[in-house]
Amino acid sequence: MASSPAKNSHARRLALATVVAAALGAAAIAFTQNASAATAWPSAQGNVTVSKTTTVTGTFDGGLKRFAGLGDGGQGESQDPMFQLADGATLKNVILGTPAGDGIHCTGSCTLTNVWWEDVGEDAATFKGGTSAKYTVDGGGARSASDKVFQHNGGGTLTVKNFQVSDFGKLYRSCGNCKTQYKRAVILQNITATAPGKVLAGVNTNFGDTATFSGITIVGDTKKKIGICDRFTGNATGKEPTKTGSGADGKSCLFNASDITYK
Repeated sequence: MASSPAKNSHARRLALATVVAAALGAAAIAFTQNASAATAWPSAQGNVTVSKTTTVTGTFDGGLKRFAGLGDGGQGESQDPMFQLADGATLKNVILGTPAGDGIHCTGSCTLTNVWWEDVGEDAATFKGGTSAKYTVDGGGARSASDKVFQHNGGGTLTVKNFQVSDFGKLYRSCGNCKTQYKRAVILQNITATAPGKVLAGVNTNFGDTATFSGITIVGDTKKKIGICDRFTGNATGKEPTKTGSGADGKSCLFNASDITYK
């Protein structure tokens, strides 16, 4: 007996729905893969020579120009920052060349969007706000950081997301020996770290610090030498802090094996 028109129409609709679902699933997978991939380093749209610190009180859009000229490109802690952001300020679309002094200082809550450090000197950025400060680094990247990329001297919470780092010492460090100490938190999301590197985060367990990780991709580290999270006993005396352990502990260093991917 021949199939009825109604049955044929129903079968065609089911087949079409299956094809559409498969296509949407493939698109979703492709989108996820592309979203997690590191963005290509941008080309500078011009060069700006800096002779003194630029203070930012609102929003500063650098137009992806390269800013350089302060300091000597070394590890001296007395160097001036290239940019000093007031509480609530935003810095975006900036490339820091070399020398770049002590990078960027945030005196309170701040947002860094699409900021790139071509050659980190002392630190890429230092966060100095109080206990309720919220700092966000969204996009961008840093390379050639022999010591730290992000230095957290104040209090509050720093979120770093959609960021890439290569050839680095520490991506994040909660100050281990500042004269005034705080409970600090860092959230690292969708980070691509390319070897060589030492550790993604260092926290002080005795001050209640936390480091939370998700979507971490580590590239070129077949022997897994890059640490995820180091734990320290910090102090306020200026002495070198004592390392007490590394890895996830469910209290200060918060991640699961599924949060870390090696490529």
